[in-house]
Amino acid sequence: MQYRKMRDGKEVSVLGYGCMRLTSSGGRIDIDKAEKEILAAINMGINYFDTAYVYSGSEEAIGEIFERNKCRDKIYIADKLPYYLVKSSQAIDKYFTEQLRRLRTDHIDFYLMHMLSDIKSWERMKELGIEEWINKRRSEGAIEQIGFSFHGDTDTFITLLDAYDWDFCQIQYNYLDEHTQAGRRGLEYAQSKGIPVIIMEPLRGGRLVTNMPDPAKKLIADYQVKRSAAEWAFRWLWDQSGVTVVLSGMNSMEMLEENVRIASSCNAGEFSEADHALISQVRDIINSYAKVGCTGCRYCMPCPKGVDIPAAFSCYNRLFLENKMGVRLQYIQITSFKKDRSDMTKCVGCGKCETHCPQHISIREELKNARKALLPQPIMLLSVIANKIANK
Repeated sequence: MQYRKMRDGKEVSVLGYGCMRLTSSGGRIDIDKAEKEILAAINMGINYFDTAYVYSGSEEAIGEIFERNKCRDKIYIADKLPYYLVKSSQAIDKYFTEQLRRLRTDHIDFYLMHMLSDIKSWERMKELGIEEWINKRRSEGAIEQIGFSFHGDTDTFITLLDAYDWDFCQIQYNYLDEHTQAGRRGLEYAQSKGIPVIIMEPLRGGRLVTNMPDPAKKLIADYQVKRSAAEWAFRWLWDQSGVTVVLSGMNSMEMLEENVRIASSCNAGEFSEADHALISQVRDIINSYAKVGCTGCRYCMPCPKGVDIPAAFSCYNRLFLENKMGVRLQYIQITSFKKDRSDMTKCVGCGKCETHCPQHISIREELKNARKALLPQPIMLLSVIANKIANK
């Protein structure tokens, strides 16, 4: 296993264990199976384990596994405060104390604001005393490093990075999201500030493996260097020195062993020009299946009414290659789970966006199509509920 350094010098495994998708049976985590896989991961050198308050059963499962195998001092736990559920300063302590109990520990190594979506959400937490709370918990040794996880656009990500002296951050990033979400620009900005970056969704929910179009699969199979689609996706990430840890939700021994093999042989800057060209061609093929030819350039932004147009088209395009419900829920997460909604319902058809689009997309018409596909009535209701929660 290879390691990269966090801000305080801690060496963390470049492959992190994402504990959101531990094998479940009948709605309950299969603790015995998870234990075998997690212990094998530790023996293979993985020391970064990521969970969250809202990952059903995850905190309890890994807490039990670490305690009964006496391996807490061999690993680092990353957990997340569900700030969107916090309505008072007392609630911060309530959730944190509950997490310590579930994890059967007295401290959390890496603590994140979960899905911090915009600067207004962070300002609200500051009003509730989050900065003072962080300082107190750090002085007690209950928290070592503080960060945030993020889904959204690059500019918002950069604004959040500058809003506090963060120790690390976590973003969705892969070669399809190179110029969307926080994107390469956000990653490199974090690196310029000396902020380590944790990567989630390295395979874009399977789209870069099982849901890949056949022509893209053939291109990879015919390439001179023989690697799986998953290995190319992982190596593309670890080729970048700004990437500290890549999380993988491993729930089989075969997946674990393969990912560790890849992680143990990757170094930054190893990609050749031909390798980069391959990834570019694969990305172009995947994007050719898109409904809308949006490149995520953001020339259409800002929308006068606050609609995140690139996010809408990105999710609309993904809808036809990935799990539809998963994409719809992520669209809500990106656009509605924050103070100021940025979903398509706010579009008034002014057309300003179309005057700036270098791809000459009929944005107003395509937003209508995207809205029908992404926001059927039940999902629209979830969007409204999400926004109400965010504004409480």
